[in-house]
Amino acid sequence: MDPNANKKGLHNKLNKEQAIAYLKAENFKRKTISFYKYVLLSDLEVYRDSLFEAWKKLGILGRVYIAQEGINAQISVPEHSLKSFRISVDNFSELKDVPFKIAVQESDFSFYKLTIKVRKQIVADGLTLDQYDVTNVGNHLDAEQWNKAIEEGAIVVDMRNHYESEIGRFENAICPQSETFKEELPEVKDLLKGKEDQKVILYCTGGIRCEKTSAYLKHHGFEDVNQLHGGIIDYVRQLEENEDMDNKFKGKNFVFDERLGERISTEVISNCHQCGEKADAHVNCKNVNCNLLFIQCQSCQSDHQKCCSPECLQVKNLPEDQQKEIRKGKENKERFHSHQKVDLSQAFKK
Repeated sequence: MDPNANKKGLHNKLNKEQAIAYLKAENFKRKTISFYKYVLLSDLEVYRDSLFEAWKKLGILGRVYIAQEGINAQISVPEHSLKSFRISVDNFSELKDVPFKIAVQESDFSFYKLTIKVRKQIVADGLTLDQYDVTNVGNHLDAEQWNKAIEEGAIVVDMRNHYESEIGRFENAICPQSETFKEELPEVKDLLKGKEDQKVILYCTGGIRCEKTSAYLKHHGFEDVNQLHGGIIDYVRQLEENEDMDNKFKGKNFVFDERLGERISTEVISNCHQCGEKADAHVNCKNVNCNLLFIQCQSCQSDHQKCCSPECLQVKNLPEDQQKEIRKGKENKERFHSHQKVDLSQAFKK
């Protein structure tokens, strides 16, 4: 029996194992959809509960963040509920007609539950709403305009984090080596110093980060700021609709769900962090107290059991009660941040 039955479902009460069991029992397909909008919202807790009640009834799963500056959603929608979900979204006046982006590669297991959280910002930049106007954004380019801008020599900037651009990026893109968007904004401004009068084109996964960046750069005097409308996700959709258009994106697009990536082109542009062989599959270290995100080839996954180091492999193979005892300790928790750049090339070398 569903433990959520007969309860006002403002929070999901299934654990991961229960959620997976329900997903496996489903006899329908799902679509992975993302959308965002910068719009001023108020009464956030009430707004959050209204979204949860409306979308839980439709079987929506996924991760949604709302803040005073807007909404950012990555969700899984049952195919038979697509029209109802569109209506439900449009019923919230602030979200009416917000564009949806459909994932390139589908998976029925992208998300296990519906989580809607209130945040200070939908994209954390460490700034406040009065420091620059997040709605004063740059020009939006479709795929054809984007390709033309690249061919004409525009400055291309990847507004994703280092672990995203490592496995896939546009030709000749500037790729900041930051771990967070908060670090990336001032870094990009510094990288572009002296080029305020040149054409700058920005991209990210779905458009939300480059849209905010475009407003930030315009505030700091950049005159010709543009972004890829709909991000990489919509770029690929447009490629599929026009087979004569060149694909200027190489590799995989990193995604923030269980897939961790979807292939855009056949090229593998990155390497296994342990042995150096060509690879572009991200894994999280199976020592859950480490959880380091890194690239690991199939051979190293087999040899090292998806662990980043001998120490983590040893912990991973301990009985669960001993692992829990270790997780209580402070020292191991401070070893890695899950997205930190760590040199693993010598980790398993004798």
